[in-house]
Amino acid sequence: MAWSAKTSGLRSSLSRRRLLKAAGSTAAITAAVGIAPRFLTIRPARADSGLASGMVGGPTGFAGCERYQYGPDTPESRAIEGIKALVGAGKAPKKLNMMLSDGSVGQLTKPFPDGAPAVKDLFEKETGIALDIVGVPSGQEFTKTMQDISTKGGSFDVYATEWNRLGDLAETNGLVKMDEYVEKYKPQWDEPGRGYVGGKQGVALLNEYRGHTYGVSLDGDFQCWVYRKDLFESADEQSAFKAKYGYDLAFPKTWKQLDDVAMFFHRPDKGLFGCTDLRNQGWGYTNWYQRFVSLASPNQYLFKDDGTPLINSEHGIQATTEYVDSLKYHSPDAISWGWPEQYGNMAAGGAAMTCAFSNMPKFLDNPGNEGSKVTGKMASARPPGREIDGKLVSRSVLWLNMTASISTQGKYPEVCYLLLQWLGSSRIYSWMTANPAGYFDPFQLANFDDPLVQETYHAYHVQTIRDTIARAVPTINYPGATAYHSALDENLVAALTKSKTPEEAMKDTEKEWKKITRRVGEDKIVEAIKTNKAAWPTILD
Repeated sequence: MAWSAKTSGLRSSLSRRRLLKAAGSTAAITAAVGIAPRFLTIRPARADSGLASGMVGGPTGFAGCERYQYGPDTPESRAIEGIKALVGAGKAPKKLNMMLSDGSVGQLTKPFPDGAPAVKDLFEKETGIALDIVGVPSGQEFTKTMQDISTKGGSFDVYATEWNRLGDLAETNGLVKMDEYVEKYKPQWDEPGRGYVGGKQGVALLNEYRGHTYGVSLDGDFQCWVYRKDLFESADEQSAFKAKYGYDLAFPKTWKQLDDVAMFFHRPDKGLFGCTDLRNQGWGYTNWYQRFVSLASPNQYLFKDDGTPLINSEHGIQATTEYVDSLKYHSPDAISWGWPEQYGNMAAGGAAMTCAFSNMPKFLDNPGNEGSKVTGKMASARPPGREIDGKLVSRSVLWLNMTASISTQGKYPEVCYLLLQWLGSSRIYSWMTANPAGYFDPFQLANFDDPLVQETYHAYHVQTIRDTIARAVPTINYPGATAYHSALDENLVAALTKSKTPEEAMKDTEKEWKKITRRVGEDKIVEAIKTNKAAWPTILD
């Protein structure tokens, strides 16, 4: 997960760095107790082992290490052998400089599990190239990247920024188009059984802009719904709910049911809120997305194919009205809550349900987190939706998500690409994402079947992540993404604070979106919108 608590042009929430510094204190905000990686307890695997028969590379030194080793004709092997060939031809550097969100550096630099090498050390051993990882404070990845591009600083060979910045960055000509390397080295991102959920559609969603590869996903920030199973499984609560609403208590399948369940459990006088999916500036609009895009089958899109915004409509007003009305079962401070407050509240058992990054159970449903009151009491489920023509349109959203790209200022783009193919391969990434020393979350089919990943993220939640990814829509990721989202965000906050009606908020957002489209270029936006549609889900339940 890219714990970016600040986005350009938006008010910032508390930074991860500030939160983690305070994690051991009793400060009010650090009610978000136990979300730092150091609170995780994973049973170490200890058996020493070399490479398995037929394997040519990968980690050794721990039981099960063969799962992350690779044979001669695999994406990992092609990457390493490709680098070795470039080294032999004098076309490789002695060192690569890689930008990375500082909260995820540990997944590359800290050995895991016990007896294993670090990911960084293994890469250096197999290639002979030093990897200098430069940690960047969360929320500054895009700013640092833009500075490096605009000033021609050339400080980095590889950038790592939020996924939906790809469009803005690609349009600066500061990112290498990777198509020729993808064709040459065959990363197999859509490999059945191991690759991205959704195959080619998943690859288009995470790695492409306008049909070309500009990034390699190193994260899985698909927003997931979690809930207190101890509340939902209580016989007393079940009886009381059915008596009041006339149907059985369960995690809601529809938004109407979610409103019912949230109101039923909303007991602020007893320290319990019905639901705490975020409503603050910079984060909350992703939860508006979920309500809006599920209003049509297979999706309610944000734009027509000709670039006309669709939000100033009956559906846009309905989603915004629901979004505002839902404050009645949130914290009275919901408009100012960010993820630190959200995680802290759930750790204290203060909510019946919420929607958060996929790592919430990893940190809070953990015996090693002595501050959490919900260990053993959590469950997760597919996102709520709407019944249309006898089918359930259930949608989540991809939000933030660190994606690595290659600087056009570097002298060795092919080597950089091969590093990213290796890191983003299903074997190495499964090993890396299982490491509790950082925030990169699982998103590949191979990750979900991996025992270490399942131990870190919990088997019950791994299935939810898989199902959620298959139903996730992309946020805007074409040129002007920051401006489009800022306009939507500011108007949603205005609606939440009653300074605008939902109708006014959508009308004003549409007006700003049209201005942004004209400024960026209508032809460019129309092309991006059409290409982006390939990444939208069509699954119905």
